[in-house]
Parts: sequence; structure tokens; C-alpha cells
Amino acid sequence: MSFSDLFDSEFKTRNKGHFSAIVRVATADGDLSPEERAFLDKLATRLEISPAEYEEILENPLRYPINPPYSYAHRLERLYDLSRMVYVDHVLGPKQKEVLTRFALALGFTPGNVNFIVEKALSLLVMNADLDTFVFEITHMNK
Repeated sequence: MSFSDLFDSEFKTRNKGHFSAIVRVATADGDLSPEERAFLDKLATRLEISPAEYEEILENPLRYPINPPYSYAHRLERLYDLSRMVYVDHVLGPKQKEVLTRFALALGFTPGNVNFIVEKALSLLVMNADLDTFVFEITHMNK
């Protein structure tokens, strides 16, 4: 196996774990709404999840390990990516904030500040903030 194959394999495994974690959050209430399904469809495409892998993960999201971001900076980067996906196409409609709040909690943000962080994240996306601005603004929002 070449070095590039190893990198590709590791990248795909991480994406599957990331997608699996999002599926767990989306299905935690036992119901997958049409809006959530459309969001997962789009996300699978972006994460290069094949149709077979997609169905496999939907059937058993516990099969792939979660690769949680350990540092606050990495959590913010994932929040930025998820926020953009939730916001950009408005696939989730009025459920955007609710779903993003569940994702933020799953990323490790606390219930005490998650609503504020989600509001800030969505407001930054309205202003077309890039990743650096997003991380800076959320990191310094309490200062």
C-alpha cells in the first residue's frame, strides 16, 4: 500500500466516522424527517460516502467509531463545516437551528452555552464569515 493510499483510506475512515456520528444525532429521537434525510443525502455526497456505505451507516451507525475533536479549535472547525452545510442550502428549513444545536451538543459544547454559540454561528454565516473569522469571533465572544 502506498503512502497516498494510506492517507486516502484514513481520510475515508474519518469521514465515515464523522457521518456515522451525524446519523446518530439525526436519528436520536427515533425519527428521521424528510428534511434531515435530505441533509444527510447532501452530507454523504460531500464526505464521499458511497450509496452502499450510506445505507450501511443508516442501518447501523454504531459500526463506525466516532472520532471526536479533542481540542476546542477542532470542535469549532467541525461546527463551522456543519453550520455551513446546515445553512447554505436551507435544506432543513425551520429546523436548521434545532438540528445544529443537536450537532453542537454532540461536538461537546455545553448545554449552558450551546444556544448562544449556535446563534452566533448562524449570524456569522449570514455575514459570509470564513473559517478564521468564525473561530476568532466565537472564541472571543465572551471577552
